[in-house]
Amino acid sequence: MKKVLLLLIVVIAISCKNEPKKEVEKGNIVAIKTENFPEELGKVFEAHGGIDTWRNAEILSFKKGEEVHTINLQSRINVINAPNYAVGFDGKNVWLDEAEEGTFKGNPAFYHNLFFYFYAMPFVLSDEGITYEKIAPLTFDGVDYPGYKMSFKSDVGSSPDDNYKLYFNVETHQMEWLAYTATFMSKKPSDKFNIIKYGKWNNVSGLILPSEITWYKKDENGVPTEPARPAAVFTDASINKNNLTDSFFEKPIK
Repeated sequence: MKKVLLLLIVVIAISCKNEPKKEVEKGNIVAIKTENFPEELGKVFEAHGGIDTWRNAEILSFKKGEEVHTINLQSRINVINAPNYAVGFDGKNVWLDEAEEGTFKGNPAFYHNLFFYFYAMPFVLSDEGITYEKIAPLTFDGVDYPGYKMSFKSDVGSSPDDNYKLYFNVETHQMEWLAYTATFMSKKPSDKFNIIKYGKWNNVSGLILPSEITWYKKDENGVPTEPARPAAVFTDASINKNNLTDSFFEKPIK
């Protein structure tokens, strides 16, 4: 019995050896949190400023065109303010406020955090409820980019059937490509991947976040070929302490 117990302890120790760990202080007690992501993917997060920097960030804000996106990174409540409309999520409901009916084009439930997800790459791929799988590299212009596929548990988010593939630079470990499926509308799994080129970055309070991203066309093998449309450009990004009340993220009362 003692030999069996000793063998079990050794197996557990080996299986946990390569998992990144983080000390979380609660009062006078320090708990050890085991990260779920692979060690190699941890190097990608480190190249973008580090997972601790991300986890300690509170309020993220950035502009996309005339839209100002503001996100509470701890609760993920968010709001997009534009000259003629606002879209937000207050923690319970997605809401839309328009200067005139029909001003906003799109689905508020789909759009309110869409560009936050693309902007906050790669860090949003460290969220709870994600599983990771090492995949074959993506080859573009003769360069191989190692990759991981991410999928979600069935009870995670509004589109748990979405899948992501992150590809990174083997030398710098910075993210270079993101392939993803979009299942919000269909609510069905899909093997049709869209692909985005990353590579232009800004240092935002220690986090390396994109200044622009570009959707690419693909060939029959799913390999990117050329830009599909002009880049989405992000400006005026900042990370701040949370000095916002919850009402900031609620639908304005008229």
